[in-house]
Amino acid sequence: MDDLETVLLDYDDDSGIGTLTMNRPDSLNALNGQLSRDIVEGLRRLEERNEDADGVALRAVVLEGAGEKAFCAGADIGGFSSDSAGGSSARSHYQFIVDFPAPVIAKIDGYCLGGGLETALACDFRLASEESTFGFPEVNLGLLPGAGGVQYVTKLAGPAVAKELAMFGDHVPAERAGELGIVNRVYPGDEFDDEVASFAEKLAGQAPLAVQGIKKSARVAVETGLEEGLRYDREQFSTLLNTEDFEEGAAAFSEKRDPEFEGR
Repeated sequence: MDDLETVLLDYDDDSGIGTLTMNRPDSLNALNGQLSRDIVEGLRRLEERNEDADGVALRAVVLEGAGEKAFCAGADIGGFSSDSAGGSSARSHYQFIVDFPAPVIAKIDGYCLGGGLETALACDFRLASEESTFGFPEVNLGLLPGAGGVQYVTKLAGPAVAKELAMFGDHVPAERAGELGIVNRVYPGDEFDDEVASFAEKLAGQAPLAVQGIKKSARVAVETGLEEGLRYDREQFSTLLNTEDFEEGAAAFSEKRDPEFEGR
């Protein structure tokens, strides 16, 4: 796939896994307007695989940072504005990740700070190397995390944890972030690439329509009440009963073989 100014794109036709690499290593992949726009455009291009795929349609996206030091060290301080927090009229890259139909995996190796951590928190999964560090340093500039960092961490780990991270601005090691539930998995550095690839491949092998429904169900659970969430799940369950994927899953179960889902 054609790369963008600040983003590298790759797509594996066999697995249906897309990779989007934030490519500003000299700036520790710090966010600026161009990178934010390129993340959105890169996801749009990957999403097109669902509509016109030569191989397997898009099943999952891995979002990572170029270089060996950072996933994303936050936003360029010189470019701070309301847009840094997704405040423009256009849909921010944070919201685009949240709304993206396929699951997005943040592959975190190195610094994951400020807007970079908020970018990771917008993803469905956060996988980190042991060498990674996390934090919200905005308070040291007289600011708060403007793209939902306190909101996300409050829902994941509780308000006390969110306030400690945001009020002190300290860096938290990956092991502690894992204990708090901010990241899903923490891996040794020498195993990191293989473990993330294995995680993504297993996820990509699941029934894609069901996975998309589960992603939306989890979001509904966070944003609405229990009654609306239960109603959504019942409706999705009924819809999925009428898919070819369900027929394949049921047949594979009866025949004691692995299913081959096609997202139909």
